[in-house]
Amino acid sequence: MDQNLNFVVHTFGCKVNTYDSGLIQKNLTTHQFQYVPKLEKEKAQIHILNTCAVTAEATKEAVKVIRRIKSQQPFSTIVVTGCAAQVDTGSFENLPGADLVVANSHKGLLPDLLKKHFRGELTEKVFKSNIFKKEDLEAGGGLEKSHTRSFLKIQDGCNSFCSFCIIPYARGKSRSIAIKDLVARIRELENQGYNEIVLTGVHIGDYEDEVLGTKKNMDDLVEAILAQTRVPRIRLSSLEPVEISDRLLEMYSDSRLCPHFHMSIQSADTEVLKNMKRKYTEKEVIESLNRIAHKVPNAYIGMDVIAGFPTETDEQFENTFKNLSETPWTRLHVFPYSERSGTRAETLPQIPFAKRKERASQLRELSWHRQQAEALKQVGTLQQALILNKPAKGAQGLTDYYWPVRLTDELELTESDQGQILPVRITGVEIESGDIILSATRGDKNV
Repeated sequence: MDQNLNFVVHTFGCKVNTYDSGLIQKNLTTHQFQYVPKLEKEKAQIHILNTCAVTAEATKEAVKVIRRIKSQQPFSTIVVTGCAAQVDTGSFENLPGADLVVANSHKGLLPDLLKKHFRGELTEKVFKSNIFKKEDLEAGGGLEKSHTRSFLKIQDGCNSFCSFCIIPYARGKSRSIAIKDLVARIRELENQGYNEIVLTGVHIGDYEDEVLGTKKNMDDLVEAILAQTRVPRIRLSSLEPVEISDRLLEMYSDSRLCPHFHMSIQSADTEVLKNMKRKYTEKEVIESLNRIAHKVPNAYIGMDVIAGFPTETDEQFENTFKNLSETPWTRLHVFPYSERSGTRAETLPQIPFAKRKERASQLRELSWHRQQAEALKQVGTLQQALILNKPAKGAQGLTDYYWPVRLTDELELTESDQGQILPVRITGVEIESGDIILSATRGDKNV
């Protein structure tokens, strides 16, 4: 194998990018390129950056990584792809360290473009076209070799155009993979030994398929997967409050559907949500959280919240804080608002950065106390933990409720346990580098 064909993928951002990185790996290895694990990245001649563009900082981070790689491996080939390559093309076009810029619109052509690059046949550096004309979803990714779980992209693109978000311009219009194809893919993953599959997309609540003239939505997809596959765990990624239907909540009576919700709420104040161009109110935020807690007891509920959105008054922030203080959830993922060029929110009156930071700090403190309290409730319970191929932030496993666990009797773990689901008894709560990890021992085999 020509060492010039050795490649490594650097993944930035969301779970959809993780899926796409798996697809990049698959496409390149089927075209005679050789995958190199990230731990051995110095052996790679080709570095592929699958970038994120959700904030301007995400693009800056990619630029820093490019410069660092080139300083360490000056003769390597660096390919920039992903969302930042699509919407922030100029940041890489004139960057000496970036050898090829392949936008999302052309990501499927990576193997061919790289081969032409090495043969000296390319006269251009940038490959990009109108993302809104892209119809395919490039099915079949999601398997990064170091991962225990498989991310399955069911949908890509977004039709919402929230005022703070650039992603529709990076990913294009919403489009979905057919239910029958997703069921077939999950059966393949079952046969490969995967015990958890995460259904992901840019906006999975937009999922739509037409079967025999009838439009099917995400609820229909989940129902079909539970009925037609046997994979032990199905987990959903980000949803909005109005996408939590009673029908979906009823399906959580099937233990294969993980009792874990990631809610994209962004605010719990109606006026702020209106300025964000979100399609729900604070009333619907509150109602959805209460319904989850009632229908799926002890569910892990994580939520994305933006602090200091343009025009957010002190009263509106206090309203969000009050509403969140009084509703059931587990953890907040707090983001101080960050200006993003090309979005409507950038043109609105801005909140001083210090105030954004202060509001974010208050929300994070609220989250930290809540998360600790919820973690303590787990002590003494019996849960099922998926053993990870490689520990994540010190945790060796992940419960179906999404709690990270560390086994105190870890010497019992063997290589054959990796990727398997084991019963564990939660014995305590540990705090390590700002993260909460549940300590556990092997549980009752009958749990």
